[in-house]
Amino acid sequence: MTGTGASGAKSAVEWLVSVAPDPDACRWEWERNPHGVALLPAGRRWDVLILPAELGYPTLDVLTRLVDRPGPVLADFGDARTGFFVPPGTATRWLGTGVRGAGAGTWIVVPYPGRVTGGVRWLVAPDGMGTLTDAALLEMAMHEAAGRIGRAGGGS
Repeated sequence: MTGTGASGAKSAVEWLVSVAPDPDACRWEWERNPHGVALLPAGRRWDVLILPAELGYPTLDVLTRLVDRPGPVLADFGDARTGFFVPPGTATRWLGTGVRGAGAGTWIVVPYPGRVTGGVRWLVAPDGMGTLTDAALLEMAMHEAAGRIGRAGGGS
């Protein structure tokens, strides 16, 4: 959906690798990885809330109507799940059926910004400035999306 230009992709890479135990080694490996992905720790600069795609895509649609630019959003292999980057600590406080959290002590597969990987991909690429999705706003968007899904399914 939302991408970054060349300078934005460079800033996004710097922001992402800043959480790696060895950012220089991570960047070097990531740039040469034929799959274009890196394994990065969550819980330092961001957590990730992972929604099933049937809720994640409609939530992203609602979210993009509420804000000019949400934080980064990933789609996994096969589009089964979407991951919303939220402030650190959110995953430990989040209560929601079917929503998984990746926070401190977990690692996530992250594609190189601006590169097509054929697997995990950015729906909204990081902007390099650390923009994250506000958890309360994400929750509101999820409720609205779930309501729309329910109405479309003949719920009322």
